Amino acid sequence: LLEDPHPVVRSTGILGVTQITSKYWEMIPPTILADLLKKLILELACDVTSADVRCSVYKCIRDTGRFRGVPEQLNSTLQQYVTSSKWQLWFLSVFITPLISFSHLKFWNICPMEHLLARLEVDSRPVSRRIVNLLFNSFFPIHQAEDVWCERCVALIQMNSAAARKFYQYAYEYTAPTNIAKLMLTIRRCLNACIQKARKESLHDTDDDGDDGSEKENTSVLNNVLSISDVASMASLLEITVILWRSIRKALDHNEDAKEYAIRKFASVLPEYLRVFKDERCMTPLVILASFMPPAAIPTFSCGVLSRLRNIDNGADQSKYSTLIDCLCRWGQVGHIMELACDWLSESLTPKKSIKSSERRVRINVAQESKPELAIDYIEYLLTHPVNRGCLLSVPEKKLKKLLKTLSAAKEVLGSILKASDAGSVSCNQATGLRAFSLFCRLSIHLQNKFSEEGKDYLSLLKETGAWIESQVVPFMLTSNRKDGISKHSNVSDLILQAYLRVCKDVIMVGLGNLTFQAHLLDLGLSVIQTERGGLCAPVLLCALKEIIEASLTRNTETDEVANVFHAVQTVFQKVLECVARRLKKQQEEGIQLIHSIQVPLGEFLHAVQCWHSSCPAVHQGVLSTLLAAIVAEISYVLQKASSEEDLTIPKTISDLPPLSSSLMAIIMKSVCVVRSFFNELMQCILSEEIEGIFSLTATVSIVIIIKGKHKSSLLQDMAAALQRSLVTCREAAADEPSSAAR
Repeated sequence: LLEDPHPVVRSTGILGVTQITSKYWEMIPPTILADLLKKLILELACDVTSADVRCSVYKCIRDTGRFRGVPEQLNSTLQQYVTSSKWQLWFLSVFITPLISFSHLKFWNICPMEHLLARLEVDSRPVSRRIVNLLFNSFFPIHQAEDVWCERCVALIQMNSAAARKFYQYAYEYTAPTNIAKLMLTIRRCLNACIQKARKESLHDTDDDGDDGSEKENTSVLNNVLSISDVASMASLLEITVILWRSIRKALDHNEDAKEYAIRKFASVLPEYLRVFKDERCMTPLVILASFMPPAAIPTFSCGVLSRLRNIDNGADQSKYSTLIDCLCRWGQVGHIMELACDWLSESLTPKKSIKSSERRVRINVAQESKPELAIDYIEYLLTHPVNRGCLLSVPEKKLKKLLKTLSAAKEVLGSILKASDAGSVSCNQATGLRAFSLFCRLSIHLQNKFSEEGKDYLSLLKETGAWIESQVVPFMLTSNRKDGISKHSNVSDLILQAYLRVCKDVIMVGLGNLTFQAHLLDLGLSVIQTERGGLCAPVLLCALKEIIEASLTRNTETDEVANVFHAVQTVFQKVLECVARRLKKQQEEGIQLIHSIQVPLGEFLHAVQCWHSSCPAVHQGVLSTLLAAIVAEISYVLQKASSEEDLTIPKTISDLPPLSSSLMAIIMKSVCVVRSFFNELMQCILSEEIEGIFSLTATVSIVIIIKGKHKSSLLQDMAAALQRSLVTCREAAADEPSSAAR
C-alpha cells in the first residue's frame, strides 16, 4: 500500500499502517519498525508527487504517541518541500498549530521562526492567516503588559519587517479592537520617547558628559534598542500604526468616543512627527495617518497639502503625490486638485485672452510656474484608482464640465502641431497634448456612465471627436509618404488615432456603445486601415472587432442594423490582413513586426468569432474565408516566384510557410474547434471550385499536410479525393502548355 502508484492509496495506507503499528507496537520486531520509520520519514514525508501523502505522514506522527521526538527530525524535510499551498495549510492546521497545547513540543523546533516569517511575508491569505494564528501569542501576548506588546512588535520588525506588516494586517482577527487601539497608542508613546531621547541627547552634546549614570538607570528596554536615526524601524512602526488603524476603522466608526480619543492623541503629535521624521518612507505612513483624521484636527498639516502638490516638480514619481491626493480625496477636497489642474492646463492648452472689466478689483499676482504635465499626472491618477475616481465624479457636474472643456482644448494643440511647418515651435506641448486628449476621451466615458440615466449625452463628444479625426488627422496619414514638412508629425497622427480607438473599444466593452456608435467606429477604422500608416492601428482595431462581436450577443442579430455592422466587421478584418500583406511586400522587417503585434488580438478575435458562431454565422464564415484566402494567396505568391524546380519547395510545417501564413496557421492550430471550422471552409471552397489553379491547389495541399500533422479529421479522405480530382484536371490543362510555369 505504501508503494502504490496512486497517491490516494498511499495516503490512506499511511494512516492505516501507522494506526496498526501504534496498537501492536510491542509485538512488531524492531527491524520492521525501523524499516517502517525509514519509509515514512525518508521517502513518504518527501513525496513530491502528492501533498496529501506528505500531510498524512505528519498527521499520523501527530496522532501517534509512539512517534514522540520524530517531528524535530523532520525539520530539514519540511524546509525542502513546503511549496504546495495545500500542503502548507494542512501542515499548519493539522500539525503545527495543535502543538501549542503540548508543553514538550515547541513549534519553533519543528519549523524555525525565520522560516515561518519568510513564508508569512510571501504566502497567500489562507496560509498567512494560519501563520499569524500560530505566532499570535508570541508577538501579541494580550495577557502581558502593553509595553511588552510594543517590545515584541519591535523585535518582529527587526527580524522581518515585511512579515511584521503582514502579521499586524491579520492581527485584528484574533483579538478585540480595544487591544489593537491600545497597541497603536503604545507605539505612539514609544515614538514620543524616542523623540524625547534624541532631544535630550542633543542637549547633552552641549553640556558635560559626566551626569549620564542616573539617566541610564531609568531607560527602558526599547530606549536601548530604538533611535530616531534608525529610519527603517521608525518607518516600520509608523506603517504598522497605519495598518492597525485601518484594520479597526469600522469598529472606530461605531464608537465615536474611542475614535475621537484616538484622533485627539495622534493629532497632538502629528506635527512633531512631520518635523522629526522627514525621510520619504516615514512621510508616506504619516500622510495616510493624517487622512484618517478630519482636516480641522490637524490644521497645520491640512492647510499645506495643496501647497505641497503645487510645489512638486514636473516628472515626479507617482509616490511623491499619490498619498497626498488620497488624503485630499478622503477629506472630500478633490475639487481643490481639479482647480489646480485646470489652472495649469488652461495656461498651457488655451490661448490667453485679455479680460476687460469695468469693476475695480484688487489682484494679487503670485509668480507660479505652470505645470501641465503634473496636472495630467494628477487627473490620470484620480481617474485610474476607483476610490479616487468616485470622489472625482461626485463633485458638481459644472466643475466636471469645466475640466472636460479644459482637456478638450488638447485637440486644438494637436491640430496646430500637425499643421506646423516648424516642429520646434510646438514640440514642447506634444506629449502633454496627447495625454490630455486621451484623458478627455476617458473622462467622456465616465461622465456618460454617470449621467446617462439623467438624459445627458456625453458620448456625442466622442462622435464629434471622431469627425474631427477624420477631417483633421487622417489626411496627414495619407500624406505621410511625402518628404515634406507635414510628414514630420505623422507620428502624432498615429498616436492620436490609437488613443481614440482604444477609448472607443473600451466604450463598447463596458456596454455604452450602441449600434450607431459601433458603425461610426467601423467607418473610421475602415478609412484609417487603408492609409499608408494604418497598420499601426491594426492591433487596437482587432480588439475593437472582438468587443463588437461580444456586444452583439445581447441584441437581436436579425435586424438590418446588426447585419450592416457584421458586414462592416468582415470588411475591416479583410482590410487589416490586406494592410499587413502590403507592408510585408514593401518593408518586410516592418511587416514582420506588425505581424507580431497583431498575434494576440487576432487570436482573441478569432476565439470570440468561433465561440459565438451560432449567433453570427455570417461573420464566422466571412472571417474564415478571409483567413483562407490570405494564406492561399501568400503561399501561391511564393510558389510562383520560384525560378526553377530546385527552388520550388512545398511547405510541410508551419515554420516552412511565409511569415503571414505561418502566423495565421499558428493561431488557427491552437484550437481544435477553429481547425475543424477552417477545414470545413476549405472543403467547401474546393468543392465549389473557388480554389483553382495549380499554385492555389498546391498551397491547399500544404495546408492539409500541416493540419494532418497536428489534428485528425474525418474529412481528410474526402478532402484528399477532392484535391486529387482538381489536381488531375490542372495537370491535363498544364500538359497542353509546355512552357508555362504551372507545368
